[in-house]
Amino acid sequence: MSDIIELLPDSIANQIAAGEVIQRPASVVKELIENAVDAGATEITVNIKDAGKTLIQVIDNGKGMSETDARMAFERHATSKIRKAEDLFKIDTMGFRGEALASIAAIATAELKTCAANSDIGVHLIISGSEIEQQEVISCPKGSNFSIRNLFFNIPARRKFLKKEATEFAHIISEFQKTALTQPEISFTLLHNSTTIFKLPKSGLRQRITDIFGKKINKQLVSVNSETSILNIYGFIGRPEAAKKKRGEQYFFVNKRYMKHPYFHKAITLAYDQLLRPGYSPPYFLYFDISPSKIDINIHPQKTEIKFTGEPEIFQLLRASIKQTLGKFNIVDSIDFNQEGAIHIPYLHKNTPIVEPKIKVDTSYNPFEQEEKKQGIYGAANYGNFERFGKNKTTREKQNDKNWDKLYAGFDAETTATHSPPKQQEIEPKTNYYGKFFQLRNKYIITSVKSGLMLIDQKRAHERILFEQFLTATEDKNIPSQQTLYPVNIELSVADFALLENQLEELHKVGFDISVFGKQSVIVNGTPAFLDNPNAQELIIKLIQNLKNQTNSIDNSNEEMAMLMAKSAALGYGKKLEPQEITALTDRLFACQSPRFSPQGKKVITIIDFEDLEKLF
Repeated sequence: MSDIIELLPDSIANQIAAGEVIQRPASVVKELIENAVDAGATEITVNIKDAGKTLIQVIDNGKGMSETDARMAFERHATSKIRKAEDLFKIDTMGFRGEALASIAAIATAELKTCAANSDIGVHLIISGSEIEQQEVISCPKGSNFSIRNLFFNIPARRKFLKKEATEFAHIISEFQKTALTQPEISFTLLHNSTTIFKLPKSGLRQRITDIFGKKINKQLVSVNSETSILNIYGFIGRPEAAKKKRGEQYFFVNKRYMKHPYFHKAITLAYDQLLRPGYSPPYFLYFDISPSKIDINIHPQKTEIKFTGEPEIFQLLRASIKQTLGKFNIVDSIDFNQEGAIHIPYLHKNTPIVEPKIKVDTSYNPFEQEEKKQGIYGAANYGNFERFGKNKTTREKQNDKNWDKLYAGFDAETTATHSPPKQQEIEPKTNYYGKFFQLRNKYIITSVKSGLMLIDQKRAHERILFEQFLTATEDKNIPSQQTLYPVNIELSVADFALLENQLEELHKVGFDISVFGKQSVIVNGTPAFLDNPNAQELIIKLIQNLKNQTNSIDNSNEEMAMLMAKSAALGYGKKLEPQEITALTDRLFACQSPRFSPQGKKVITIIDFEDLEKLF
């Protein structure tokens, strides 16, 4: 039998490594910026074209490289930071594994111009698909100039799965921000298609956060500073009123390296206990200084997941630091521990007359009669109130009943409603009864059908309705715009503004009238006509957030935009609906082509069989 196991060629091995290290253009930006930081640069410029598909250029004024180092930098596992295994636990710089440049050169055309600080001449190197195409001596400024062109040119499948330009550029901005937030002493510039997106001068940490996220955030931040024997924690947290429904401006950094850590995020949310609405997260920018020997940063290809020694202890320290900060800035009520639980005794002057307390006694009180009255409240009297929904209805209400029965034909709906007297414990303040159906917890619409109970998710139902409306309108190319009473001026962060600006043409097609006003502001003059009295600012903020979170790409752009708009404009959970609003929502839902599922494929309707209900009793 002949041998079948062979060593992979370097070009293929590099492409495999690239699959782990380089997932999209933003990955290239991340690696090159980190290399520039490690090179001691004080000025870093990032130039992007077509969201990185055409060009990614990173220029720095760092210490540069010699001709030999420039060539070795593109070899796999070549690094200047590790000499022995123990060095893995003493890393205090960014990149260190020596795979980034080799991986980039394997799937793109990489060009490098670099000159060492102690040299008068530099080197020009071009590598494409792991093959050296050019190497020569040139004259160039001190530092390094990397230009990456035609990313994934030799892996068409990977290039095909890149998202829209706006989505890919949003990822680039995210990586740029993460590094800029760790290095306020370095000047950063980001350009996209010759337009300056960020120009961040050397500054302090608070000013750097403000330069990136806008002036508005400056008033929302309070400083954190805690020094312990285990680690030092510093940075900023947001006031409770700055919390948002979806996570966005939450950043952890350890030794000036960005990291994700859900466990530590939980410590922060616990520190804000009773200060935030459910589902909301505050903004925070927290930095950990800890000995490199107490962390392991080599557990993930992207080096964003980090393990700590003594995580439970750090959890408690972090939580205590946040609570201390909230108390220090009077964000939580102060507690006088000396008076806590003490009995209040009023002060009496010596001339105050003493009045004997009098107690009134109801001699006619009969507990048995009172019990009967209670039964009456929750018995016949209450039953009569619910019977009222089934009798003495107006002609319009009776006609609505007929429409309701038609809509439920496919669900074996019962044609008449009967209501048994509700039990005392069933009546809850957050449950709104409306005869044939009711709203539960301002989240679900519930009604009885022949086979059991039908539950409708009101948010997903509204998403389905809006999705089909937007889709029909975009296909017909006829979405009128409803002008706002007064133009709405919205100030955005640089990143959010760039993301929205790339979508203005598409938004105009679906009925928005939005114009640019200044460098970071837009004016909303109109919204899609079939949206019911939308809050223009809230709608735009939701739209931007959904653009950031967009992960799936749909071939049909009309469907993609309709899905995005439906998700942004749909009513949220916690919205109390009036009876006529519930009727309108259900009528419109069952008029849809696919009422059972949301645009994302999630259940809108579910039915609990009577047999399952019986088992509960």
